[in-house]
Amino acid sequence: MANSAQARFPYEERMLDNGLRVLAHRDPSTPLAAAHLMYHVGSKDEPPGRRGFAHLFEHLLFQGSLHVPEGEHFRRIQAAGGTLNGTTWFDRTNYWETVPSGDLDLALWLESDRMGWFLPAITQAKLDNQRDVVKNERRQSYENRPYGLAVETVLRRAFPDGHPYRHPTIGYMEDLDAASVDDVRDWFERWYGPNNAVLVIAGAVEPDLAFRKAEQWFGEIEARPVPPRVSVPEIRAGAAGAEVLSDRVHAARVYLMHHAPAFPDPAFEPTDVLTSLLAEGRSSRLHRKLVYEQRIAADVSAFAWPTERAGMLWVIATGRTGVEATELEEAVGEVLAEIRAGTVEEREMEGARNRARRQLVRQLDSVTRRADLFAHAAVLRGDPDYVNDVFSRYESVSIEDVQRTAACLAPETRTAVHVVPDGTRAASPDGGEA
Repeated sequence: MANSAQARFPYEERMLDNGLRVLAHRDPSTPLAAAHLMYHVGSKDEPPGRRGFAHLFEHLLFQGSLHVPEGEHFRRIQAAGGTLNGTTWFDRTNYWETVPSGDLDLALWLESDRMGWFLPAITQAKLDNQRDVVKNERRQSYENRPYGLAVETVLRRAFPDGHPYRHPTIGYMEDLDAASVDDVRDWFERWYGPNNAVLVIAGAVEPDLAFRKAEQWFGEIEARPVPPRVSVPEIRAGAAGAEVLSDRVHAARVYLMHHAPAFPDPAFEPTDVLTSLLAEGRSSRLHRKLVYEQRIAADVSAFAWPTERAGMLWVIATGRTGVEATELEEAVGEVLAEIRAGTVEEREMEGARNRARRQLVRQLDSVTRRADLFAHAAVLRGDPDYVNDVFSRYESVSIEDVQRTAACLAPETRTAVHVVPDGTRAASPDGGEA
């Protein structure tokens, strides 16, 4: 395991006159270069009636720009032997290409053309086509997938109406149907200016050359006014009782979400170590108790979402055949209560820290992933040097830190959803039968 002194990644930073923040990280050990462009906008910035629009727009940005015909972005990068993708989340939308370093100009040109010259290429036909693609994605990944509606049900119950984290990134069918070309133009003008983005260039590129290329391809794009950020009220209380969803599944599964520290909060790292202690690896507390000792769970996981404004700690447990969801939740609750009561020992803590650090190594093992972490740190924390501090942050997490953050595991902060096999008669929140 590398220690914090061995895990530093040099980078330089410059700001273009138009507000584009550029980070350059040189890694001479690879022949590749990664261009990672992250916009500080996601599903939490969507207006009512347009839930899912940030993700729909991400799809549209691959449909061509003024100088790049439809389908050419993927074709040109893949022809160069590169890889590419884009993703949307609550707080950001990112686009990346990893190519042989000699093809970095290709990646930067493609990204700059859609940042500066996307609107002339948008058509109603492209919007209709990608709307159908996203709606089909929602059917396949949510509505027709086992357990697929559980997470969005948790979000709906955990946050009040109008809260920006209440809806899933994929959005809702009726809102996708309502999206217009005018909405596309407005979204682009509001959020897709250079002064609302971070560009990371990582790999076999000297920083001075990276900055010259960034200026060459992005320098003439004008800054645009960025709207005020959406208000995100602090929510501490969970939802009473558990909502029960009947689904075509063979085993019950419980989804438990606790309001927790967000990514920029100093308590985020202790929270993440806490999730490792709970469910990362066979020696973790929930695995040992539920999977091996009580033998009521087939699998259990825990993780903290690194969201910008409203943190969430999740515990998900899948029961063995015939085990009821209520029994699963009670067993998880008992383990969480033990943690809150101060039963963590140093040997257990050391294992949790080590498992968390192994995850970090995997996050930083390529220039593509490193560029992604630099971008996230710059956009969501305002501090790209977090990439170089992160190992020491995790190494310094103590039992006392974990015990303090374990207060977020209190039952009153919890929102629960039970997914049960079709035909199961389960207790509903009001005490009757579902």
